[in-house]
Amino acid sequence: MPTTGTDRSSSFLGGLLNTLTERGRSLLGRSSSAPMSQADLIALGETLLSRRGEATGVALANSLHAGYAGASEADQLGFLNALAEQFGPDLAELNAAIDAVRDGDTSPQAVGRLHEAAEPRRQELIRRLNLAPGGTASLVRMREALLGQIADHPQLKLVDADFVHLFSSWFNRGFLVLQRIDWTTPANILEKIIRYEQVHAIGDWDDLRARLAPPDRRCYGFFHPQLVDEPLIFVEVALTRENPAAISPLLDLKRAPIAASEATTAVFYSISNTQKGLAGISFGNFLIKQVVEDIKRELPNLQTFVTLSPVPGFAAWLRREREAHPSRFDVATRITLDALDTADWFEQPELAERVKAVLLPLAAEYFLEARTPRGQPVDPVARFHLGNGARLERLNFLGDRSANGMRQSHGLMVNYLYALGEIETNHEAFAERGQVASSSAVRKLLATRAPAVDTPAMI
Repeated sequence: MPTTGTDRSSSFLGGLLNTLTERGRSLLGRSSSAPMSQADLIALGETLLSRRGEATGVALANSLHAGYAGASEADQLGFLNALAEQFGPDLAELNAAIDAVRDGDTSPQAVGRLHEAAEPRRQELIRRLNLAPGGTASLVRMREALLGQIADHPQLKLVDADFVHLFSSWFNRGFLVLQRIDWTTPANILEKIIRYEQVHAIGDWDDLRARLAPPDRRCYGFFHPQLVDEPLIFVEVALTRENPAAISPLLDLKRAPIAASEATTAVFYSISNTQKGLAGISFGNFLIKQVVEDIKRELPNLQTFVTLSPVPGFAAWLRREREAHPSRFDVATRITLDALDTADWFEQPELAERVKAVLLPLAAEYFLEARTPRGQPVDPVARFHLGNGARLERLNFLGDRSANGMRQSHGLMVNYLYALGEIETNHEAFAERGQVASSSAVRKLLATRAPAVDTPAMI
């Protein structure tokens, strides 16, 4: 088989990386085969911060990335802990800057020196590590490892805050490129779509083709120039004639596609973040809004933009309500809710109707009244779409009968409506007052809740 241009590029890049790694190790007088210890990684970080030459810095940064990747998990953790404990602000410089301001020097230069001295040294180290070829991807993987350790090592929160600070700049909307992903997209990216899908698992290539190739299907992703083969987030869209109430017809491999020109509704039925190391870096809101603009430009016949969304926290919330407030529900309601603990309740029509009458009003309460300690809606998907300016439009009983759908929400799915003329108003009301934009149908459901059982007054 002849050598392709891609093969030659990969070979050249691999050779370049090896050269840079060897040069970095030689600067430290280290063997190319010896794995780096925690002490080695820390020493290399100090050396990288002390050098001013760009070429030397790139070689050292690449060597540190390679050393970290090849180190044991214990040594990697030791290096991350050192970032928290040994790569904070230079205390001598910080104290001098503080003293200068306290002594009355409040000039812009003095305040600037104070600001610069207060910055942890690890931020500059991370910036220099980003200069290495593939440095951005390596740093994203490093933060992913850090997030896996942070619960047991709370001091790493300091390091994570610096990662978030820098990543928020490096991955802001100005650097992101929206691309349509279709059946002609390179296979290495399509493989990642299968792997990264988080909402409705893609079973095989036929399943993927059914989501990308038909004329009434679209998929879009945000890409970053430093991660050209890695979609950061992607959204799958179905073009339909109506607002769907269930996911299975959209995913049915035997369904009959329609022409895109016949569609009146764009349904966002799956949004997946792909990089765990970018958790908390928000760009999903930009994705939805730009996809709406692009689809509307391509298909001006589209009038409605709506989601068909999972409700990942509902079953857990309802379980807590049942266990924490056994006297909240009357006997009939408790018996009906107990049916949720049986495996096939939804396959018995009469029982399912009784459950529906109780479940949907409680779901309305879940969205409109239940709050986290910080005053936010309990459901994470709701926080995302409501924060983007969507309206809670409809609750869909048994919209997802898959094992995962039954486990996380008793089959409940939700439509959030992106009404183009209301998005900004809804967003401001939610952000400023915590107000949930909802349809009259959802609000009416709230009024049909079973009344709480009276409990004896506490004396």
